[in-house]
Amino acid sequence: MTDRTKTGMSRRALLVTGAAALGAAASPALAQTIEFEKQVNPGTVRRNISAFRMLHWQPYFDDLKNGAILVDTISRALHFWSEDGQTYKLYPTSVPLSEELTRRGRTRVVRKVEGPSWRPTPSMKKRYPDWPDYVPPGPDNPLGTHALYLSWQYYRIHGTHDTRKIGRRSSNGCIGLYNEHIQELFNLAKVGTQVLLI
Repeated sequence: MTDRTKTGMSRRALLVTGAAALGAAASPALAQTIEFEKQVNPGTVRRNISAFRMLHWQPYFDDLKNGAILVDTISRALHFWSEDGQTYKLYPTSVPLSEELTRRGRTRVVRKVEGPSWRPTPSMKKRYPDWPDYVPPGPDNPLGTHALYLSWQYYRIHGTHDTRKIGRRSSNGCIGLYNEHIQELFNLAKVGTQVLLI
């Protein structure tokens, strides 16, 4: 065997040994993640980014009068169609932390606010008594830069300054978007826009 062959074998051995060590080190973490997800969401189908895809409005709405917003809480995506059907937007969202906080069904945009202030709901204050009673507009505001108020009391589609929340179960009932996305949606949607949460 030449020196070159010995070197090649030792490199291969090193790679195989390293890969085995990495696999062994990663397995407990992977097992813990899967176990944790089973505890949080037993019996649900796991989804990945492939669920984040373009949809057509027809299965969800009779028409596009005033435009339409579909929020899919499973794929954590918000779909918007303009009234004339010419504009379609797809945004990643945050969704409620639990099923108890998740509301589904039909509602509509009843108010639009740029620079919203925020007050916790009575149920939030029970769960988190140390939260402030009021947060003015600004970088500490949980509603971000813009908010679409829905006909359901306390429910909003709004921005967030905490970008880690997008794509996760992280809200107390509202649907959150990146600030740049809610600003765009705010300009597209109008009072009266149909909203369906599924």
